[in-house]
Amino acid sequence: MREKTCCFTGHRKLPSKKIQNIMLNLNREVDRLIESGVTTFISGGALGFDQMAACLIASKKETGFNIKLVMALPCHGQEEFWNTKEKEMYKYLLEVADVVEYVSENYSNDCMEKRNQYMVSQSAFCVCALLRDRSGTGQTVRMARLESCHVINIAK
Repeated sequence: MREKTCCFTGHRKLPSKKIQNIMLNLNREVDRLIESGVTTFISGGALGFDQMAACLIASKKETGFNIKLVMALPCHGQEEFWNTKEKEMYKYLLEVADVVEYVSENYSNDCMEKRNQYMVSQSAFCVCALLRDRSGTGQTVRMARLESCHVINIAK
């Protein structure tokens, strides 16, 4: 169901002065995508924008939207070095997700890239918070364009 799927990609650290605007834009774009028939949203589960987007989808599900949250994770244990609060949020997102997909069993140098490729290959849309082209987010956006995803940058 690629045509009804959207993935998210964004930086782990966003400038504090931009977060409110990014959240407002994210909410607006997600509502627009839902209205146009998108039913599945994929988050990579990383800190920062990935979790921000996953939390928004989880809250929309809780308020009655008939949508799915897929957590596409690079490997088991990605949260190993996170602090307690970050681990608790991650655990919550895994619990409320409709699907948890591990792209690799164990960490490898390319497991993040494989996760990103998996997300864009499943999606017709890619909502991003892209501020720096030379980044993992920039790489994912380039992948999305190669896969003919409609890319929506909400960080501008």
